[in-house]
This record gives sequence, C-alpha cells and structure tokens, in this order.
Amino acid sequence: MKVKGLIAMAAATALFAATFAFAGSKVVTEDQLSYGSKGTPPKVEYSKAAPGTSKRFQRSYENAPPMIPHSIDGLLPITLDHNACLGCHMPSVAKSMGATPLPPTHFKDFFFATKKKLIKQKLYEDKKAYEKRLALMAKKKDIAPQRYNCVQCHAPQANAHPLVSNTFKPDFRNVENKKHSTLYKNLMEGVK
Repeated sequence: MKVKGLIAMAAATALFAATFAFAGSKVVTEDQLSYGSKGTPPKVEYSKAAPGTSKRFQRSYENAPPMIPHSIDGLLPITLDHNACLGCHMPSVAKSMGATPLPPTHFKDFFFATKKKLIKQKLYEDKKAYEKRLALMAKKKDIAPQRYNCVQCHAPQANAHPLVSNTFKPDFRNVENKKHSTLYKNLMEGVK
C-alpha cells in the first residue's frame, strides 16, 4: 500500500513539474480566469437588425455554416411543429426574401438507412417521434431531419471582443467560397 502511494505521489509531482516546465514564464492570475471580481463574462450585444436588413458575414472557413447576421428574437425556439427560419430560407422563397437559400445538402438525409435498420432492430427508441418528423418533413419538401434545427450549426454573431487572440487565417480554394458553400459539390471528396 505504501509503495503504491509513493508511486502515485511521484507521478503527481512529475506531472506538476512538467506542467510548470511547459507553461513558460507567464502566470495567469485568478482575476484573469474569472473575468475580474464579478466572476461573469463581459457583456456582449447581438444584432438587432431585422431579417433581410443586415449585412452577411464572410464565412470563417471554406464551407463553414454561415453566421446569422440578423436578430433571432421571436424566431426561437425551433420545435418539431414550427421553424420560423424556413419561411425565408427555403429555396423556393429565399431570393424574393433576400435570404440565403438552404443548400442542397440540407435536403439529403444521410442517416435514413441507418435509422431504418435501428428501428427494425428495436435499437432506436423514439420510433413515433421519428415517424412524425418524417411526415412533417414530407410536407416541407423533405428537408433532412438533421438539418431542421438551424441553430445547431448557425449562430447569431455577437459584437464581442475576443478574450484570446486568434491567428487563424482561412484558406479558400475559391474566392466565391467566402460567401457561398460548395459542400454539396465536394461532400464526398477524399472518400471515393
């Protein structure tokens, strides 16, 4: 028992020493970790622009989901029976609304066959919810269930100053990819 304790203490000491060896000379204070004495993050403001009136953001990297440039007040929550985003972003109306249309990838259910097998094997628990989702999607021109909850990937952009510097520089293969996704064209790139 004593030997195990000594080994554990030696390992912890080595880890502690290694942490300081790689940490460099800068020490982070408790105030820096907790955003000062209040312990809350700095206040940020989201766009108050109404949908259709805001300027679109450049994509962060090639095929990145676009950021939401407008206010989302009154558009959430997205529920099984209601998604206000589709009223402007469905391809059939997007142009007339001045909105970005959903790309072709949002209409392909890449997991349909897998879910069907799981339901058959009784491994997919919520069969009724899945069937309800499929029926609803059929009415909405078959938007994929995985793409229905827009805010899983798309987020409103806050007017905030970064707490940590960012040196990332995106590398776009095509200048147009800064504004539009081509994921539907190269989704299987590197797979075939």
